[in-house]
Amino acid sequence: MAAPPSVNIVRLIYLLVCEAAGVAIAQGVDASITVGLLAGLVVAGVFIWVETLTRGFTLRGFSTGTFGLGVGLFCAWLLTRVQIFAVLELMFQEKYSDQEIVKAVNPVMDAFLYSTLGFFGAALSLRSNRDDFAFIIPYVRFRQDSTTGQPLVLDAEAIMDGRVLSIFRAGFLHGRLIVPKFVLEDLQMMANSMSNGERLRGQRGLDFLDQMQRAADVQVSIDDSVIASESKSNHTALIEIARLLSARLMTVDENLTKVAKLQEIEVLNITELDDALKPSATVGDKVRITLVRNGKESHQAVGYLSNGTMIVVNHSVEKIGSTVEATVVSTLQTSAGTMVFAELIPSD
Repeated sequence: MAAPPSVNIVRLIYLLVCEAAGVAIAQGVDASITVGLLAGLVVAGVFIWVETLTRGFTLRGFSTGTFGLGVGLFCAWLLTRVQIFAVLELMFQEKYSDQEIVKAVNPVMDAFLYSTLGFFGAALSLRSNRDDFAFIIPYVRFRQDSTTGQPLVLDAEAIMDGRVLSIFRAGFLHGRLIVPKFVLEDLQMMANSMSNGERLRGQRGLDFLDQMQRAADVQVSIDDSVIASESKSNHTALIEIARLLSARLMTVDENLTKVAKLQEIEVLNITELDDALKPSATVGDKVRITLVRNGKESHQAVGYLSNGTMIVVNHSVEKIGSTVEATVVSTLQTSAGTMVFAELIPSD
């Protein structure tokens, strides 16, 4: 994946600084400018190459590893203070009468202790999740959750649905929206698909994501802490990143919802929210609908409420194409949803 333009600018500036430093050092030691330029180019090339190797290492990983390294070094310092190697020093003193050898062993043992515990501290911290750090420093997590709210991880289906921004602006949800990097790549692949339907859905998702990023009242971030691979499905990766960040998962995928709930991940299914908000039509209610087509019986006409509920109005076939008022007389629950039967209210 190509580096962002800002990173390339930083690399260019660093290269120029190394070249200038190489020329300055060459003039100071009476060497040719060409040698200084080549030396600066080699040094800059080596460090830029090392930087490209750490492309997947984020600032979050760096800060986490630094914290673990500090803990490991602190533990090593405590061990050196209590003279844990005193027995080993006595063993060396008995074996070697030369005190110079004993003095030379102490720094080596200290260096081994510091490097080993520092390595284990950094490795353990990078393998840990947010809950482990919250156990050590609970106040940090408390402050973050109370000010920003619990973050929400979005999958591709939720982004393409287009209702996430409206839900946030309505004030029902708070928190940072997290879009995993592999979800963004999936949307990009769909937008470049040869299939017209897939291409339109992918472009729709990218447009909605752009709207969310431009919104001043919504915080959206791209996260690359979990990468989907051939041996790991996107559903598994989404669940892992939600667990890693102690976040909720927002989706419209029923299968993902079931799997995530089985793994004790909090899931917000937009479809379930929409079903819960649909008003229920009860017997005796008056509704105003536009009749659009014939019903199953010759005298029936069919209309739809704004939430998609189908209303079958008896003895109104001649009113198709017009808006009428009707009274609900019965309801029928089917596998496709609720059917409502109504009688036409005579106009005055």
